Amino acid sequence: MKFLVCISNVPDTTTKITFTPDNKEFNKAGVQFVINPWDEYALTRAIELKEAAGSGTVTVLNVGEADTEPNIRKALAIGADDAIRVNAAPQDAFFVAEQIAAVAKEGAYDVILMGKESIDYNGFQVHGMVGEMLGIPTVAPAMKLDMSGNSATLEREIEGGKEIVTVNTPFVASCQQPMCEPRIPNMRGIMTARTKPLRVVPAVGEPARTTVAEFALPPKKQGVKLIDAENAGELIKLLRNEAKVI
Repeated sequence: MKFLVCISNVPDTTTKITFTPDNKEFNKAGVQFVINPWDEYALTRAIELKEAAGSGTVTVLNVGEADTEPNIRKALAIGADDAIRVNAAPQDAFFVAEQIAAVAKEGAYDVILMGKESIDYNGFQVHGMVGEMLGIPTVAPAMKLDMSGNSATLEREIEGGKEIVTVNTPFVASCQQPMCEPRIPNMRGIMTARTKPLRVVPAVGEPARTTVAEFALPPKKQGVKLIDAENAGELIKLLRNEAKVI
């Protein structure tokens, strides 16, 4: 079984967000980047399934420039066998999906896994685009994934409940908790990751089809207003006219 796990390079959740002076780009200065937390579920589950089967490979794929390689090496330290980096900035969801689909088609992977979305853009788009480009099923978002030969059983979240589906390989799935407990690299994994292959390939297709007009921070929180407990009428007036919640 050949697993392809797609990972994104995202700012740490404690990062203070700022933009360049023209507000057209995220300011990376001094920012600590990590593997997208949702992608860690996909990576760990792929490794677990490979280990349970006693055979197979797990390849990590990242669309990004050279500064993403430390986190690619971290994925290798967690247990992936090899890695591919598409040498391009991840400009928009369609562009990223196009790169993933090209690599997946060339490598003839059985299972393509990724997180349900990246924590920086929260787009929830790439998995569906990849499945459509490859003409294979997509299951999203998957909370459980088990394999039996070439058949997979997945549990996914739907409105008001859960749904259990079965699908044959090849397929795409986006992952979320509680699929597994993400792994932390150990010292042996960190040492072996240094020698695992990391192949860099050029991007394919057209440039990004969208451009950023402007980034903007949300408005600052306003101070609270304290209303005397006996003045219910004033409270109702503020909720109706200012907060507009009633």
